[in-house]
Amino acid sequence: MKQFKDVWRKLPYAWCSLWAVLLFQPSFSQVRQSGDPNLRDTTATFQNDTTLWKNTLSEVTITAFEQQKKLSDQPAPIAYISGTALGRYDDTRPLSALNAVPGVRMEERSPLSYRLNIRGSSLRAPFGVRNVKVYYNGIPLTDPGGNTYLNQLSFDDFGSMEVIKGPASSLYGAGTGGAVLIHSPLFSSGQARNHAYLSWESGSFGLQKISAGTQWGSDERASAVRYTHLESDGYRDHTAMRSDVASFDTKLIHDDKQELDAFFHYTDLFYETPGALTLSQYQQNPKAARQASGIFPSSQDAKAAVYQKAFFMGIRHTYQITSDFENNTVVYGSYTDFINPTVRNYEYRKEPHFGGRTVFQYHLSGEQIQSRFWFGGEVQQGYFSVKDMQNDLGHPDTLQTDDRVNDFVALVFAQADFSLPHGWDFTAGLSMNHERLQFTRLYPAPVKVFTKKYHNVLSPRVTLSKKVTPNILVYANVSKGFSPPSVSEILPSTTVLNTALQAEQGINYEIGSRGDLSKHRLTYDFSAFIFNLTQSISIRRDSSGADYFVNAGGALQKGVELALHYGIYHSTHGFFSDVRSWASGGYLDFRYRDFLSEDKDYSGKKIPGTAPFTLAAGLDVNTRIRLDGHVTWQRTSEIALNDANTAYGSPYNLLGVKFSWYTPLGRKLRFTLSAGGDNLLDETYSLGNDINAVGDRFYNVAPGRNFYAEGRLAFYF
Repeated sequence: MKQFKDVWRKLPYAWCSLWAVLLFQPSFSQVRQSGDPNLRDTTATFQNDTTLWKNTLSEVTITAFEQQKKLSDQPAPIAYISGTALGRYDDTRPLSALNAVPGVRMEERSPLSYRLNIRGSSLRAPFGVRNVKVYYNGIPLTDPGGNTYLNQLSFDDFGSMEVIKGPASSLYGAGTGGAVLIHSPLFSSGQARNHAYLSWESGSFGLQKISAGTQWGSDERASAVRYTHLESDGYRDHTAMRSDVASFDTKLIHDDKQELDAFFHYTDLFYETPGALTLSQYQQNPKAARQASGIFPSSQDAKAAVYQKAFFMGIRHTYQITSDFENNTVVYGSYTDFINPTVRNYEYRKEPHFGGRTVFQYHLSGEQIQSRFWFGGEVQQGYFSVKDMQNDLGHPDTLQTDDRVNDFVALVFAQADFSLPHGWDFTAGLSMNHERLQFTRLYPAPVKVFTKKYHNVLSPRVTLSKKVTPNILVYANVSKGFSPPSVSEILPSTTVLNTALQAEQGINYEIGSRGDLSKHRLTYDFSAFIFNLTQSISIRRDSSGADYFVNAGGALQKGVELALHYGIYHSTHGFFSDVRSWASGGYLDFRYRDFLSEDKDYSGKKIPGTAPFTLAAGLDVNTRIRLDGHVTWQRTSEIALNDANTAYGSPYNLLGVKFSWYTPLGRKLRFTLSAGGDNLLDETYSLGNDINAVGDRFYNVAPGRNFYAEGRLAFYF
């Protein structure tokens, strides 16, 4: 195995050589759409495999920044993750598909404990998703407190994703990390016709997944119901988990004038939290849970875990007021019940919130200039309740604090886009952000009230692009991001209100290009950026592992990102119908510009939590015998784990494979069998490090070599 690892680590050089050879091969005819669109589904959501690498760039319409442009015409660092890309991996989580996007890193401290990092945004996130705005079918999944429970979605809820990298405040409110737009299967392109399905998956570490669902209707009116049960014994001590997710999407009205959609979603999940290890513990037994230390019990004795129930519903209405004027409005309501016993305390959180978003669009046609204008706003209101009690070996004990949080967030925005002669395009957007957080501490007495306000913060974005050729676009943009501290940062797990924490602000300068270099055979997406951040927020941890936050002064973040897709082979008669290759990678140099903490000077140090180098690559193969295969590989360099840069997470390589075979069972039935494996090199690595941990408890081991198999029965009607 050691020799195999040594050979595999040389793959980047072999991969580059292979690409060099392939680029000089003769071009071939346009890649066809593979498979019967009524039979072919490679993802848990029964999406068709009709969106190949060619379509991803030149045909897919992107909704980001409300422009409804093809990805090939988008003058912004936007990554599109199709159902086909999601289907390359195990059908239990979107983690691997997101990690194949340059500049994006999704982590998992324990099963279902996700953290999403877009260009360094996870420096602030001990768990969950912060500093990134997430929308689901246009509904804000991010609550007004700035936190996103991405784990409330099952894998089957992901039809496709659009990832906006860098500040998106001009249209999506506060945040310097970017935005993620998630579309459910019913509202993603390339969906199968009416069908019902039932699947069962089993894998390593006691993994069991049962999924069932149905989709019915027409283009005018359609509905979909999905249910997923997922459970696992865990790959570490004290990492068992269970999740039940049910959802219902429906198109109530869809005609030439208007569309009315509704969404309902319920989640009930539980997962154990093992806690991080020191380097010596990690090396001795990486699967162990955190042991007792001082006055604090072990994670197992404390029964550290998360119990989470969440429900949200939303209505989206699009109305074509005139041929040139339309409106899109979303209203939603959400409720989360969150219980979290830890080694330090026992926390109860109830987080009801509601809100809405409306966007007006006006199109003005001229002889040489096409103009489009957008204006609108978004508002969210939350009424949170947070109680912290002592944890008596897994049971709530004496009340420590009792807080009420009233959080109100609002923004208004406007954007204009001008399509000019000779392939030029100019876009300018601006938002005005307002936030008011009021904390009322009811216990201990006396009652204390603390209010934090951010008034009329402007976040502009300007983009200039040009079509150099019909197939190549170049662009440059400047954008400003604004990101106030979230509720969980002002009121962290230490239960001490941080009244001094200030908002992050920064300006991003970016150039990029995307295009087609070889008649739909080779496509690329390139970007380079410099992000100048002030008052960056950094996480700290005390001896119990509880997190708190400080302003870490200025930071300078520089990076280069590149994604490539290449069609290697296509035949209408051979055994292999399509063979496609892809690769993506990035170099990120993130450093503190000026950061003094007590008597320590961290200026010039690497910002922890972000890998300087990442590389991902893969091979997708379709055959005539209904057998498809995917080989994927990801390389991540060492990661600084503290501000002093005295501790690092080791680099690692991840190799995965997945094969799927399907067969018709009559005219309306089809059976699909899938099997695969992840981390086939059996690397020991940490995915979701605890940054700046006291006692050097940085490491949360990820799964070792693991396998899975899935059977799926579909009925089309």
